[in-house]
Amino acid sequence: MNRITRTLLLGGLAATVFVTQGCAQKAKPGVVKSSFGVMADGRTADIYTLTNRNGAQAKITNYGGIVTALFVPDRKGRLGDVVLGYDTLAPYLTQTTFFGALIGRYGNRIGKGQFMLDGKKVQVTRNDGPNTLHGGRFGFDKVLWTAEPSDSSAALKLTYTSKDGEEGYPGNLTATVVYTLTDDNALRIDYEARTDKPTVVNLTHHSYFNLSADPSGDALGTELTILADHFTPVDATLIPTGEIRPVDGTPFDFRKPTKIGARIGMDDDQLKKGRGYDHNWVLNGWDGTLQTVAAAYDSASGRVMEVLTTEPGMQFYSGNFLDGTLTGKGGIRYNRRSGFCLETQHYPDSPNHPNFPSTVLRPGETYKTTTVYRFSAK
Repeated sequence: MNRITRTLLLGGLAATVFVTQGCAQKAKPGVVKSSFGVMADGRTADIYTLTNRNGAQAKITNYGGIVTALFVPDRKGRLGDVVLGYDTLAPYLTQTTFFGALIGRYGNRIGKGQFMLDGKKVQVTRNDGPNTLHGGRFGFDKVLWTAEPSDSSAALKLTYTSKDGEEGYPGNLTATVVYTLTDDNALRIDYEARTDKPTVVNLTHHSYFNLSADPSGDALGTELTILADHFTPVDATLIPTGEIRPVDGTPFDFRKPTKIGARIGMDDDQLKKGRGYDHNWVLNGWDGTLQTVAAAYDSASGRVMEVLTTEPGMQFYSGNFLDGTLTGKGGIRYNRRSGFCLETQHYPDSPNHPNFPSTVLRPGETYKTTTVYRFSAK
């Protein structure tokens, strides 16, 4: 078994990680297409299996750009599926949990579904009480993307054009997303978008991770590190107040590896509003370059997931609204906090907060961002 060592520097702590490559040279990298199911309008959704040289696999459907499965090795080299989801297309068509989906046109929330753009009020679809969440009722997670699998590597290009006025957003926005399963067991996501009118855009990815590959239990024992000195507090409807608050002395301080469940039950106003963690972290040192911003570790399996991004923020969501009513892959019921999300993005409700990094995209400009979820074991 071939192993490559790599040193992580997270929260000031160094750890040697052994990247297991027990299947090296045993798999041919590439993409295999198959049918996934039929939509209500009669169109067929396909599923694409990306395989790298180590035998790791990502299964992605062009419906919603959803990552339905992600098989990566544990410390013994055994592959396990580390994302929540469904075995068939049908539940994805009716459920609103956003399992594994591409999110747009605006990831996260917009307060009251409205904002000012160049002096004009824009009203978009409200689908989360008084607010807009993840693009509206029919966001990018509910559309059929045009898929172009690579002929020579484990990569899949997805393209979708959101028409002017779709869900209330101005401008014809063409978005391109490329998923690549690299040979160092990383799922790389490259986003691009262009518009013909001024608009706002904030694309992200919404996999629920459980690094044990056994989501019948919760993920509260996962050790999480987030390289952020600040977070954005929210109001009662989970809209940022505009404050950028230090994490010092709060349950939101993950600058050193801390179990997700260690402080999730504390008597804290922000935790109560989110029913746990459902907040945006202001990532340290943001300059638009690809940087390591977080890591998660499951001690039982040895799996490590590093998160790298060019984005200024990351929403950590601890699966608070899962309640055991959804039956996922293999007949497993997804109970509360059986998975967690690390959604790299611009801050929620940015169009309504001039002190937040801008999400405005104008004609002639290119929205371009990258996020990497890199897996290893120790």
